[in-house]
Amino acid sequence: MRIVDAHVHVWDADAVPIPWFRDDLGLPRHAAAADLARELSDAGVSSAIAVQAADSVAEAQWLTATAARDPFLRRVVLQYSPEPGRAAGATSVAFTPAVVGVRAAVPQFAADLSDVDGLDALADRLGATARTLELLIRPEQLPAAAALSRRHPGTAIVVCHLGLGAGTADAAWRAALAEAASAPGVFAKVSGLDLPTRGAEQSRGLLRLAFDLFGAERLAFGSDWPMSTRRTTYAAVLDATRAALPRLSGSEERAFWCATADRLSPFTA
Repeated sequence: MRIVDAHVHVWDADAVPIPWFRDDLGLPRHAAAADLARELSDAGVSSAIAVQAADSVAEAQWLTATAARDPFLRRVVLQYSPEPGRAAGATSVAFTPAVVGVRAAVPQFAADLSDVDGLDALADRLGATARTLELLIRPEQLPAAAALSRRHPGTAIVVCHLGLGAGTADAAWRAALAEAASAPGVFAKVSGLDLPTRGAEQSRGLLRLAFDLFGAERLAFGSDWPMSTRRTTYAAVLDATRAALPRLSGSEERAFWCATADRLSPFTA
């Protein structure tokens, strides 16, 4: 089965500063494309989509240039950080064919996302150019993803990490995820969930819920490398995801492991 990893990060914290990076986070200063390529090759993963780690124009340009030279990447998602009154971060970078989407990393904003400056305009721009809008949000913002999607039905909206990440899968998150999934234009990445440390039963429950709500055609696998490998290995993330999957048909497996990512983020360069 061909695999596309729909959520990885690469960076060089010395060449292009990452504002949130600290040496005590247990992350490498250089999350190099060559290191990722070895992980992907060893695991039998055919390609990956690189998501910008921070939001500067310099980093966006570096990431796009890095992906253009790397046979495993080639597709990137830039990052948008809203700043009232002026163009924000990487969205002022020209959209080359390698740019398949933009992520709004806005967990610190209001639950209804009403204070995220420029979000609707960004959704319009992305839909008009057949690119995705990704959302890094907290669980109580998930219903706002559905509302945003209904305002912009021509834009595919992708929720990173099931809107949960390594958090607690409580009843409030489950209800909020169901609301997000009720909008047919909302997709989600099974990424950043720390599955190897959750235990088999909890991991199976998370993925069963995701597949029940979204269906395989609206879900995509992502490893969240190298964030996910602070406590485990790339292979362990892949194995834990495989073990947690519900029973799937052949077409559902293809959708989850590659087809959804390819449909949302087609490589055209």
